[in-house]
Amino acid sequence: MLSRVKTLTTNQFTLFIALFYVFVFNIPLFGIVKQGIEKQAEVNYLFIATIPLFLIFALSIIFSLFSVKFLLKPFFITVTLISSSVFFAALQYGVVFDYGMIENTMQTNKGEALTYLNFSSVLNFVATGLLPALLIYKVNIAYKPFFKELLHKLAFIMAMAVGIAIIGFFFYQNFVAFGRNNDQMKRYIIPTYAIGSMIKYVKINYFQEPLVYKQQGLDAKNLTLDTNDKPNLVVLVVGETARSMNYEYYGYDKPTNAHTKGFDLVAFNDTYSCGTATAVSLPCMFSSMDRDDYDARQAQAQDTAIDVLDHAGIKVNWLDNDSGCKGVCDRVEHINIDLNSDPELCDGHYCYDQVLLNQLDKVLESPITEDTLLVLHIIGSHGPTYYLRYPDEHRKFVPDCQRSDIQNCSDEELINTYDNTILYSDYIIAQVIERLQAQETIADTAMMYLSDHGESLGESGMYLHGAPYAIAPKEQISVPMLTWLSPAFVSENKIDTTCLKAHADKGGFSHDNLFSTLLGLMNVKANIYRPEMDLFSSCRVQ
Repeated sequence: MLSRVKTLTTNQFTLFIALFYVFVFNIPLFGIVKQGIEKQAEVNYLFIATIPLFLIFALSIIFSLFSVKFLLKPFFITVTLISSSVFFAALQYGVVFDYGMIENTMQTNKGEALTYLNFSSVLNFVATGLLPALLIYKVNIAYKPFFKELLHKLAFIMAMAVGIAIIGFFFYQNFVAFGRNNDQMKRYIIPTYAIGSMIKYVKINYFQEPLVYKQQGLDAKNLTLDTNDKPNLVVLVVGETARSMNYEYYGYDKPTNAHTKGFDLVAFNDTYSCGTATAVSLPCMFSSMDRDDYDARQAQAQDTAIDVLDHAGIKVNWLDNDSGCKGVCDRVEHINIDLNSDPELCDGHYCYDQVLLNQLDKVLESPITEDTLLVLHIIGSHGPTYYLRYPDEHRKFVPDCQRSDIQNCSDEELINTYDNTILYSDYIIAQVIERLQAQETIADTAMMYLSDHGESLGESGMYLHGAPYAIAPKEQISVPMLTWLSPAFVSENKIDTTCLKAHADKGGFSHDNLFSTLLGLMNVKANIYRPEMDLFSSCRVQ
């Protein structure tokens, strides 16, 4: 439309841009509205028809504030380019750009970002981003003298406000009831929710004064009995994007745990994550705070479980093949895998998790002489390029989805690809256990595995992860938690395995358990330790 006119007033431009945003960028919002309609026994379609009108009026008022000389074009070009990407993520994957997703996006590395680059995303960006931005740049805006322009703008804003008032007069109760029953709608309004989240992120991370760092667990003591003169060696494997419903251990009907089946692992039922994205879950799961009272800013300014173990004299080493430890391991020895370190396992953007096993072998070359925790942060099932997470010899479930625009794969292909990542992670875990078994003559060994969050694979039209926790589906927050204990570790640490299996079967666990469980596994006592949160405490033989 803008290309057909040579000149527009600021009010005309504002109305045109509001219409474009409502009927293009807010298509995902109307999908949520449709779902809300389907849940209602009776539908007032006249009220439903006023929803886009209300949005046009509201956006017109907001956009009017920025439709001023020298600001108009750079502002709307920038916001349109941002909105194009937000629109595609919401439309194709059901992703909501709240604060957590903005935080996750800002911490995304180059290789991870490139996985979202495909024909569909580029075509969308050209059609809904670059072309509209070009039209905005080309259109001629006729600005009136200052006071005349101001009067016209005020009149336009008043007209839009009157429209909102009329709708509110007749349908206020409908909006209140429908909004209360479909609270997630506000998160899909483009551009207001995403831009608001970005502003919040910038404010918190760049304008707020940093908190004074708080050390915790300085009283921590290692109370390992060490009656057999062997140190404890525990490996914690932190998974990426693994959901429990695709694990054979949790009743899945495909052999996705074929590699570890012979090791008698204990699977903890009904375990839930602290967040739906790595940037949130990883710091939260190692924090002393529970999810209900978790504050990311506060967590960044205080010691984690890793630090408390270090205070107690436990040797801690973090090996990372994902997107980093998000600050959790900053104060202990840690290694981020060089993505060009192994031409057979790495492509410069990602490495197969086998590279962590090679790094683990290097660590284990030196004899373990003190109680040690090794953390392996695997890339696991990170999407959307699931097919890049496993070597060809581990491609057991076919046909799989060999592309990044996963929404264009069949359900069978997508599930098979994801299941291959779970099976490959299971292989990595099995290899870790075999290496620990080889250390049993010099150390008492154990392994824990826990994923940071789950993943949506098209259920209810949602893909990937990162949904606001309040509306996140089970697929994104239900995660696997597994443990393996060597006979020597069980004996030395006086753990009743029959009791542990019965406890695990009861379910009702979460990331909140990890902090005290790690301290308990390493026999570390501190005032900050909570025995009721330690998964093993009730099954220790006194």
